[in-house]
Amino acid sequence: MAKGSFLLFLQLVIFSFFTSASSLSMSKSDFAALREIRNSLTEIPSAAATRFFSSWDFSAADPCTSFAGVTCFSSRVTILSLGTGLSESPGLAGTLSPAIAKLTELNQLILFSGIVTGPIPFRLGSLHNLRVISLTRNRLTEDIPAAIFNLPNLHTLDLSHNQLSGRIPPAVPGLNQLKVLILSNNKLLGNLPSSFCDQLLHLDLSNNYLTGTLPEQIPSGLRYLSLSNNHIWGPIDGLESLSELAYLDLSMNRFSGAIPTYLFRPCITSMLLQRNNLSGGVPQSPPWSYGAGSTVDLSHNFLTGEITPALIGVETLFLNNNRLNGQVPEEYVQSVKAGTMKTLYLQHNYITGFPIEEGYVLPETTAVCISYNCMAAPPLGMAACPASAGYQRSRPAYQCAASHNRTSSSLD
Repeated sequence: MAKGSFLLFLQLVIFSFFTSASSLSMSKSDFAALREIRNSLTEIPSAAATRFFSSWDFSAADPCTSFAGVTCFSSRVTILSLGTGLSESPGLAGTLSPAIAKLTELNQLILFSGIVTGPIPFRLGSLHNLRVISLTRNRLTEDIPAAIFNLPNLHTLDLSHNQLSGRIPPAVPGLNQLKVLILSNNKLLGNLPSSFCDQLLHLDLSNNYLTGTLPEQIPSGLRYLSLSNNHIWGPIDGLESLSELAYLDLSMNRFSGAIPTYLFRPCITSMLLQRNNLSGGVPQSPPWSYGAGSTVDLSHNFLTGEITPALIGVETLFLNNNRLNGQVPEEYVQSVKAGTMKTLYLQHNYITGFPIEEGYVLPETTAVCISYNCMAAPPLGMAACPASAGYQRSRPAYQCAASHNRTSSSLD
């Protein structure tokens, strides 16, 4: 054999050796699973986006070092991120392959926004190392596999913005370490589960079709709770022990009865209870210093009585579309003047006075709306009012008289 031919032959042998070694640097079972996963997904064409699967070359590349979205440890896949997550990328289509369950060392599974359809593979419930499952903003359907809720090491489960249906599977108390549960924007039905994982810190079940009342057992460590836009009814009960709660959204449901006084505390910087059937008055609670960025929305309910000083420190306050009467406390006016309260909506009530000097110009950073109340000429005009407030500056006199009579009768 000529020397040149021998050198070429030697180069081919060396190349073949390293190619084979590279392919074998990953577990054969994981390698096969990735091939099945790739075959179940397609990329949505886009001229502007980088093609996610362009690096998935099964003939030459080492998946552990070359495949986008694949992270390994000791030749096993531990993180699988499907899609680029970039805003200009339309994402992936297809279905989630059951072969994901063959990646037995997987601890993070992420699917970025796209149009992936079909069910969540029920065998994911066998991957006991999983800590994060995030399959958001796609078109996944059918029930959530119950076994997922009992994975012993699961920390975060985010299945939001899909088309999942059925009931929320119950969690076995004490079985897992779930801290974050986000199932918002789906088509989930039935009552809320009677209990949740004791370790839960973040719970978002908003924008579903859930019914029933608040569960008796709510994790005491919750910091974020959103049940907005469901069909949940009954009183707001069982939240007194949530001493760490900072964000509460129970808006657009069918809650009724009085607002518990214990909710008016400085640690809750966002309290959204609008568009329910809540009654009674604003609780007689001491004024708290809620701080910058705080929001309280009690609008579109059936609250009555005079406004109390409880909410003076809130930055954005909505009390509009209730049945509140009397004069606005001086403290609220001073807070608006100082710019600490930036939004105060009181329109569509039966308020009789807003103690501010005629012609006073509020700071440009504030928005105050007091139209359609029982004041002949609201002192601040309607420039800051939303379009939904309507064009009428004051209530008809007969409505104000009727409201006064009702209030007087209730005090007799």
